[in-house]
Amino acid sequence: MRLSSPIAVLTVLLTLAVPVCAAATLHPPSQPGVDAPELARLGPVGVGHRVLHLVHGQQLNLWAVDAVTGVVPRQDRSLAVDLWYPARVTSALRREVYHGTLSSEPPLPPAAFTVPGVAVRNAKAILGRYPLVVVSHGYGNDTAAFSWLGENLASKGYVVAAIRHVDPEYSDRKHFAWPVLRRPLDIAFVAGALQEQLGAEGLIDASRTALFGYSMGGYGVLTGAGATLDAASPMVSVIPGKALTPYARDGAERDFVRVKHLQAVVAMAPAGGGASNAWGEQGVAEISAPLLLIAGNQDRTVDYATGARRFFETAVHVPRYLLTYREGGHSIGLAGSPPEMQSRLWNLDWFEDPVWRKERVVAINLHFITAFLDLYVKGDETRRAYLEGLPTDANPGRWPDKPAAPYDAFSPGSVVGNNPGITLWKGFQDRHAVGLTLEVHAPQSR
Repeated sequence: MRLSSPIAVLTVLLTLAVPVCAAATLHPPSQPGVDAPELARLGPVGVGHRVLHLVHGQQLNLWAVDAVTGVVPRQDRSLAVDLWYPARVTSALRREVYHGTLSSEPPLPPAAFTVPGVAVRNAKAILGRYPLVVVSHGYGNDTAAFSWLGENLASKGYVVAAIRHVDPEYSDRKHFAWPVLRRPLDIAFVAGALQEQLGAEGLIDASRTALFGYSMGGYGVLTGAGATLDAASPMVSVIPGKALTPYARDGAERDFVRVKHLQAVVAMAPAGGGASNAWGEQGVAEISAPLLLIAGNQDRTVDYATGARRFFETAVHVPRYLLTYREGGHSIGLAGSPPEMQSRLWNLDWFEDPVWRKERVVAINLHFITAFLDLYVKGDETRRAYLEGLPTDANPGRWPDKPAAPYDAFSPGSVVGNNPGITLWKGFQDRHAVGLTLEVHAPQSR
């Protein structure tokens, strides 16, 4: 195409810019679209956001291991925590824009991105003794990519604390041991510190605590939920100076990685299975809180069969649920890709699944996480129907007597003695519960 004038050049440039501008003004990922299942939508409460700074005194520092003696020194560890909470906000207040970075394909420098939010920075909290949810991100992730969860749950009456773990560069496998050591320790420390601090402020009820972890964070929250580490496992035994061994099954300090007052745990695409075998053959059976596992059956980063599925089968003493995205991969935890991350495949793959549309994944995750936490942390028994009594396979679900209902109505589900012909998952729209399975196991007695 030959451009005959400066005006023609300007017209073409403006035309090419339209998709980028449109992407930059996307709605916040915590605010699902029109095809979201029922419980995914934002709650009625305004959301505030602030950053807390905590110090964990005299912690092992694997970055500074003595190359000759193998001695692991100790020093204070500083941790920043993103806090989302119910708050008094008005439409006139400026909404948060989150800034984050993720590793780019070597040798490129880290890539920066932004995510729009609904929260207001440092907004005045509405005190109310809310449940606390501690969030642990994956290896090399950024908490900015988890605002979808923090904001959405806060709007429903939760206080959500996402830990900025600060990991090595994703390609730096020499320091892989660092997050293996730090995840469970960081989670237990932050949970305990915030239970005390925010409890004293009148913001949370420390007796109602939940955990959410993605990937490496999934390994961390399973450990925090009581899965006992195996000192002989490849994941634990390779830590320099056997630094993780005291926290393993027979270690004197194993209770230091357990979270107190835990009511529920959500592990999404959790690491720790397969060749890592972090908990050995028996450790996962020690999990002591109801468990929701979310995974894709084509996860090639952490194996599905020896990861989420095996944990579902072996956490035998608690109620547990396994939500599976058929043909889904590992990238089911972060928000949809920001415009800044869409020009290179490496950067895009942090956020997007090759098969599943991310906005859809986030909405489904929010629906089930909300149902699960409301049931086990808030004690809302009405949520059980969104999790139990459903056909395992969503695909054949039907709502035969729908002629009077709007096109976008939510399925009422099938309750014993009521709506016997409805097999469409409760809370989903007709033709929009596909590609998913939800399996449920009741606990065995100890």
